[in-house]
Amino acid sequence: MPKVTIAQNILAVNENIAQDIHQSLTARGIRALNVMSSPGAGKTTLLERTIERLRGQLTIGVIEGDVETSADAERIEAAGAETVQINTRGACHLEAHMIRDALTQIELADIDLLVIENIGNLVCPAAWELGEDARIVVVSTTEGDDKPAKYPQMFAISQVMVVNKLDLLPYVDYDLHKVKRQALAINPNLRIFEVSCRTGEGLDAWCDWLIAFTRGA
Repeated sequence: MPKVTIAQNILAVNENIAQDIHQSLTARGIRALNVMSSPGAGKTTLLERTIERLRGQLTIGVIEGDVETSADAERIEAAGAETVQINTRGACHLEAHMIRDALTQIELADIDLLVIENIGNLVCPAAWELGEDARIVVVSTTEGDDKPAKYPQMFAISQVMVVNKLDLLPYVDYDLHKVKRQALAINPNLRIFEVSCRTGEGLDAWCDWLIAFTRGA
């Protein structure tokens, strides 16, 4: 099965680079998050609100992954975080060697928390380690309540699920209890936050967790 062997070799090389990244960041006292979601779930807005709320408490650096454009990176930088853009030119996920290269462009001595915003995709990013300490999957009330059932691997490998756009819950056909039940059936240890970036609901609990996570609690 040559194709399987090739795929295994590629993933093995990626894992080795990811381990090197993790060791390097850990030695500097930096914690790292890999934030993933389908397109439009609100990762970038969540990061904007998070950076604004944690200003003066944590220094956050962001690696922004997109297929094209730097629009999201510009938004994150405007919110107050040092940001490096990665454009994959068609690839559906970030890989560890991309993160390694991006880290050379960040002043790591000034950062407490590194956030990697992955490509909008609930399939491919699940297979690629990036040197992170934890993986976050963001879902939203506007994208349907079947995501854990349809993409179980993403929820199995994540430590945290953020349910975004809570303010739209009265206007959409979305069963929040069903989503949480499905996600926890896949991963009983999944930590769940329910937030609205528009109203601010739930953001305090999310930010409190980030502070504790970054400080190793």
